[in-house]
Order: sequence, then C-alpha cells, then structure tokens
Amino acid sequence: MSHPTPNPSDTPTPHSPFDPPQSPEEIEAAAAADAADSLAQQENTQAELKALQAKVSDLVDQAMRAQAEAQNARRRADEEVAKVRKFAVEAFAESLLPVIDSLEAALNVQNASAEQLLEGTQATHRQLLSALERNKVVEVNPAAGAKFDPTREQAISVVPAEQDAGTVVSVLQKGYTIADRVLRPALVTVAQ
Repeated sequence: MSHPTPNPSDTPTPHSPFDPPQSPEEIEAAAAADAADSLAQQENTQAELKALQAKVSDLVDQAMRAQAEAQNARRRADEEVAKVRKFAVEAFAESLLPVIDSLEAALNVQNASAEQLLEGTQATHRQLLSALERNKVVEVNPAAGAKFDPTREQAISVVPAEQDAGTVVSVLQKGYTIADRVLRPALVTVAQ
C-alpha cells in the first residue's frame, strides 16, 4: 500500500537548527501577514460572490422579460387572428348585399312577365356566383365521364353505364369548396 506523497507547500517548513531564532515580533508579524492574506482572500471571495449574485439576478430579470414578451406576442397574435376572422366574415357578408338588393327588387315588381322573372333570376344567380367566387367559394360540378374524385365528390349510387368504370355518370347536386377545402361534396352517380 503506497502513501500519498505530501505536497511540500502543504506541510509547514520545519525549522532547522541553523535558522536564526525568530523573535516574538517576527512571529507576530508573520501571523499578522497570514491573517491579512486570509482576510484579503475572503474579501476577494465575497466580491466574486456578489458579482455572481448580481449576474444571476440580471439573468432572472432577462428571463422574466423574455417570458412576458412571449406572452404579449401570443396575445397580439390571438387578437390578430380574431380580427382576421371577424373581417373575413364581414367582407363575405358585404359581397352578398347586392344579391339581397336584387332579390328584394324582384319581389317588389308587380305583374312581371315570366321572361322578366327569368332574366332577373339569372342575373341574381350570376351576382351570387360572383360573390362566392370572390370569397374563394368554387363549384364542384364534374362533367359526365370525368374520373370520380372521392375527395370532392360523394357517390350516391353505382349505375351500369356505357362509359368507363369509376367515372361520373351524372351530378345530382353540385358541391362547393372554399380555398381548396370541401364545404360540401358533389353528389354524383358513378359508372359500374
């Protein structure tokens, strides 16, 4: 078993018989110097501790500010989304007002001929389709013979037909999408 070698700086220097004897003043001066070194070292440590505490306090403050800023940004984003939704509905409703005006005007006409009613209805229908299109609402109305698209169409029945299997035979009800999202699928019959 080996013993650790003592570090020469850790062990007190032994007095050799050849060293001059120390006077009480020298011993007291050496003790005072050691105490002064110890006090200086303690003061340095305390100064370092205070500096580190100040840095920790600053970092905590920065973290709290960053957290508050993140919460404010999230709140502002939520408010912005709410405003966008509100005004999107407002713009859509505004685009439908001319359609309502046309329908009310048609209802106020007395003794209109069938031809006038048809023309007025067609014009109002065009207004409505235009308002829907401006708001990205698009018809889903596949042509006969088009390949059946289950993402935009709903097959009501499969019927025998002279066209290719899996193609649209007829549209029973048009569908609609809004910004490429299906609002209502088109109801179709599909070739067997």
